[in-house]
Amino acid sequence: MTALITGASAGLGVQFARLFAKDKIPLVLIARREDRLQKLKGELEKDFGVRVDVIALDLTLPDSVSFVMEFLKRRQIEIDYLVNNAGFGQSGDFSDITLKMNLGQIDLNVRALTELTHRLLPPMIRKRSGRILNLGSTAGDQPGPFMTVYYASKAYVNSFSEALHYELKGTGVTVTLSCPGPTLTEFAKVSNVENMKLFEMNAMASGIVARQAYQAMMKGTRRITHGSRNKIASQLSRLSPRSMVIRIVARLNSSK
Repeated sequence: MTALITGASAGLGVQFARLFAKDKIPLVLIARREDRLQKLKGELEKDFGVRVDVIALDLTLPDSVSFVMEFLKRRQIEIDYLVNNAGFGQSGDFSDITLKMNLGQIDLNVRALTELTHRLLPPMIRKRSGRILNLGSTAGDQPGPFMTVYYASKAYVNSFSEALHYELKGTGVTVTLSCPGPTLTEFAKVSNVENMKLFEMNAMASGIVARQAYQAMMKGTRRITHGSRNKIASQLSRLSPRSMVIRIVARLNSSK
C-alpha cells in the first residue's frame, strides 16, 4: 500500500506525510522544491523506516501528471491513498493579478487534482479499495472578492469531491473533502494574505487540521469542516442572503 501526496514539501503536506509514515505506509511525495523533499525523505525513512520516493515537479505544467504516471509505472508503484493537497491562491483585484498567476491557480487547484484523481481512481475501483483526500476550503462555500479565482477553484474542489464521494458508494473507494479555514502554513505568505482580517481572526494549527483530515479520510467520511467557527460560518454562508455574504467576505479579504 502506498500514499501519494502533492504539495508535500511544507505545511499540511509535511504533516500528512508524517501521519502516513507513522502508520508505516510507503510514500510518493510531490512538490516543486527538491531540496525540501529530499530532507523530508531522509527524516521519514530514518524516523519511521518507510520507503519514500520523491518527485520534484511543478504540477501547473501541462504534462506534469503524465510524468507522475510514468514515474509510478517505471517503479511499479500502485497508489492506494491519494492526497490532493497542492494548491495556492493570490489576493488582490482580479484584473491586477497576472493572467499567468490566475491560470496557474486553476491548473494546480483544479486541473492537476482532477487529472490525478481520474488517472489513479480506476485501479482503486478494480481492487475495490482506496482512499482519496481532496483539500478544499471553507472559501469554496461562497464567492470571494479579492481572491476571486482561489475561491472559485475551491468551490470546484468542494463540489467535485462531494459528488464523487456519492458516485463511488459501494465500490470500496471513498473520497473525503477536507475544508479548513485559514491555517498556519506558508499559504498565507505566498498568497499575500497575512494581513487579511479573516486570516488574523481564525487561523488553525496545521497539525490539528492534518490529523483531523487524515482520520476522516481513513474512515471514509464525505466531508470534514475544521473548527467550530468555520462550521458555523459555513452554515451561515448557505443560509444568509448572497449579497450580504459577498460584502462580508470582501471586507474580511481586504488588508488592514
